[in-house]
Amino acid sequence: MARTNIRFVSAYNSALRDCREMNIGDLLPSENALAMRLGVSRTVVRSVLAKLDEQGIVTLEGRDKRVRRHPVDDDHLDGPPVLLTIEELEARFLDWVLRMDVPQGTALNVTQLSKEFSVATHTLQEFLSSLSRFGIVVRRPGGGWVLNGFTRDYALELSDFRAVLELNSVRALVALPPHHGIWSQLDRLEQQHRDLLERIETDYHDFSQLDEQFHAAINGVVTNRFVKEFQKVISLVFHYHFQWNKSDERSRNASAITEHLEYIDALRGRDPQAAEAAARRHLATSKQTLLTSLRVNSHTG
Repeated sequence: MARTNIRFVSAYNSALRDCREMNIGDLLPSENALAMRLGVSRTVVRSVLAKLDEQGIVTLEGRDKRVRRHPVDDDHLDGPPVLLTIEELEARFLDWVLRMDVPQGTALNVTQLSKEFSVATHTLQEFLSSLSRFGIVVRRPGGGWVLNGFTRDYALELSDFRAVLELNSVRALVALPPHHGIWSQLDRLEQQHRDLLERIETDYHDFSQLDEQFHAAINGVVTNRFVKEFQKVISLVFHYHFQWNKSDERSRNASAITEHLEYIDALRGRDPQAAEAAARRHLATSKQTLLTSLRVNSHTG
């Protein structure tokens, strides 16, 4: 659940007033002194200072915090920014990439994106840093971030690893007892797939989110922190490219829905071999879709 950081906004606006009354070059008090003056924790103070530094109002040099310029009216925050959970931020970022068709090599404007996603800039920085571990984004030598492309080798390795994880989940799923929650979850997912299939002509873009929910449900039956961590990058990469080849997007999504429904039927049959075969067929299709999107958009290497 997103929550509003009222204390941050109040402290930031109070700090703006203080800076307005100081001379250019004056030193701000210590973090402890600021925390007492603003009535917030040192964690909030650090966020306030980071924002002041980002806006060019204060210069941070080690422990020194000097006024660089006087604030103007536009620096004032009218309302509290929404602080998202990591899961919500991932969803916002993924939706932005999908809807805007962000190409390889795009420089990411952290200030602009933090406003668009309604998230604190330091939170977005931490999120991008986490993606950099998987090569999704890279830090530029001069600072800032760039959305990285995905090579054919990257796609192949990730597809193979995805198959290992999901086939393991399938074997665990079909052995679960009838009262386990996954079965009712599959019932709901089946209905959602059938509903989308009926309106596929106009709403085919909605498949990406449903696809993510479907695979998350299957992999969710395995409690493993490493599976959960890698599932993030798997979802991002596959859904990132899923809509790149626009020529047959509607028909591809319709076919994928049909494969999902066959996959669900095989899981319900609780036959390990049949379920694994359905999983392999669908994962092979997803792999080919990813490789095709790379070729179509000249992302080979």
